Amino acid sequence: MASKVYFTNLRTTKTSLPDKLEKLFHKAGFDKTIAPHDLVAIKVHFGEPGNLAYIRPPFVRRVVNIVKKLEGRPFLTDANTLYAGKRANAVDHLESAILNGFDYAVAGAPLIIADGLTGKDYIKVPIKGKYFREVNIGSAAHHAHAMIVLTHFKGHDLMGFGGAIKNVGMGLGSRSGKQQMHSDVLPSIKDQKCIGCQKCFHWCPADAIEMVPYEGNKAGQKAHIIESKCWGCGECVATCPSGAITPNWRTTPEAAQEKMAEYALGAVSGKKDKVAYITFLMNISPNCDCIPQNDSPIVQDIGMLASFDPVALDKACVDMVNNLPALAGSVIEGKHAGEDKFRAVYPTVDWMPQLAHAQELGLGSLEYEIIEI
Repeated sequence: MASKVYFTNLRTTKTSLPDKLEKLFHKAGFDKTIAPHDLVAIKVHFGEPGNLAYIRPPFVRRVVNIVKKLEGRPFLTDANTLYAGKRANAVDHLESAILNGFDYAVAGAPLIIADGLTGKDYIKVPIKGKYFREVNIGSAAHHAHAMIVLTHFKGHDLMGFGGAIKNVGMGLGSRSGKQQMHSDVLPSIKDQKCIGCQKCFHWCPADAIEMVPYEGNKAGQKAHIIESKCWGCGECVATCPSGAITPNWRTTPEAAQEKMAEYALGAVSGKKDKVAYITFLMNISPNCDCIPQNDSPIVQDIGMLASFDPVALDKACVDMVNNLPALAGSVIEGKHAGEDKFRAVYPTVDWMPQLAHAQELGLGSLEYEIIEI
């Protein structure tokens, strides 16, 4: 049976977009996920400082208000990052969230970093997966009674795209869990493309990158990966501004996506009928919100979608994106309606394994029915 995916576009005449979001929430039947006094985790990506493509805080505030009307007790949450950016520990993470507009005065709910101060506050959740028998999930999210997953849909250099499955799987895995999910990647550097900017050097969580003398660029230096130290997190690939670092796979490109799907399974474990997903097809940037900048959107804004099924939701989102022509001035300008936009951005990445494996794990179905409201 096809899963129901509810959709509302961004046209407004006599109502506002937050009002349309609230209508979408109720039409999707999300009221039943929340009982009085439930501790409700609202999973949201706070955005790396410098990136402006993340979900706008007023949308989050509206969801917070709905949860409060249903007598739930909402809190905003995300887990710390593996890379050494501005969200790798709870102090920096909270500060970044507040600077990006997710303070209590705007969002209306407290912020709790899911895996604690240094990423070590996690629960080992048992699952039956292809790769894992247990996964490390941020304890605050695990102990919540219910969860509302708010996702900004965008591209991703290792996963093809980042949707609801990535938001809960990669997003709620602890720092050690993120390392497990990325362990199949061993990046390499193309010397002739390296500009010696040191961004990867400062970003690497494993101190696995060193700068060495090089006469091939103005900086007089290039990055070099110390393979014996490399964790394989792949974050240097994402942060390199010149495309000098490319992922090489220790096993198969599918492995990281499938591991992420298994972490998503662990993240929602114990919350049967208590997890709801809303995805925003706005500012559809080619890169993840973890990058400290955002490039031009690859297609026009589309709308907001909601479902209890994250697999169907992600499939519906990628189909809607691919059914549009690329925007002029974007990194994939000239791509036509019907062409795969994320394969155009990342030609070596097939995004389908995350969806196929998630379906095999019982997270949802690739078959969906769009219900427009």
